[in-house]
Amino acid sequence: MKKLLIIPMLLTLGTQVYAKSSTGHTEAVSDEVIAQQRATLAKTTEDKGFGPQSPRDIDIIEGDNTLEFNSAPPYAEMNLCNIHFHKNAEHKGGEFVKYAGNGDGKGYNSGFKYAGTLSEAELTPVKQEICASDHGSLQSGDTIEVHYVHSTAKVKPGPTLGACLSESIKNPQLRVEAQVYVVTNDDSALDFKTLVEHGKKNGFHQALNIPDNTGTPVRYEGSTTGPGYNEIASPLQVSWSVRPKVLKVNINTVGEWCKGNVFNEDHGHGVRNLVINPNLLSN
Repeated sequence: MKKLLIIPMLLTLGTQVYAKSSTGHTEAVSDEVIAQQRATLAKTTEDKGFGPQSPRDIDIIEGDNTLEFNSAPPYAEMNLCNIHFHKNAEHKGGEFVKYAGNGDGKGYNSGFKYAGTLSEAELTPVKQEICASDHGSLQSGDTIEVHYVHSTAKVKPGPTLGACLSESIKNPQLRVEAQVYVVTNDDSALDFKTLVEHGKKNGFHQALNIPDNTGTPVRYEGSTTGPGYNEIASPLQVSWSVRPKVLKVNINTVGEWCKGNVFNEDHGHGVRNLVINPNLLSN
């Protein structure tokens, strides 16, 4: 889940050097760079009273963070306020445990990928750019983690996580329903536009087709995510439900959604380093 834009990003990478390949693309940083970021996160959060953080390995249930907060209501009793996706899964576990690598140290080309196999046909390259940004575009076989963000405030779906706040309630409870997808060049795969369709239901703004066939969601207490929190902690409390199984979606339908939606989302966001410090994880 991306950070709220009202919070200044204080990410500092010091004097780390990122090598450029002959093609002009940033090469993956070393393990030492990621270790340094984790060490800085531990230092900047020590004895500061931060709550549990996200993302985490959903197959590991232990955590030493003692700060507790009330879990947000079920998403059906909240308002959908934002939908966005990260390129590669931020969480690890279930069917997405294949490490994508360290990436550029700023959240891109890192995270986790679908661990299953895809057919040659599903991996057929697309001829056009899909959800392109300065960090590249989606390719057949890529993994994405979609965050369906909900708020107890009286709000409606809109751009950025600022849509989850209102003039009346600045500190609503937040819940994220997370689903990991793998994009394939297959017309018979699921239509992404259907999976993110939203409307009013029982008086609440809702994502109408959140999958219910991808395993029992792993529920835990955490925070907002995004690479801006690689070296500082998120101060926001979020109740998470992360589904462990992956679904296949038609890459072209993801591209169609990126061309225009109420959330102004047009590309995949970067991922935060997996949080492994027990002091920053809920039990």
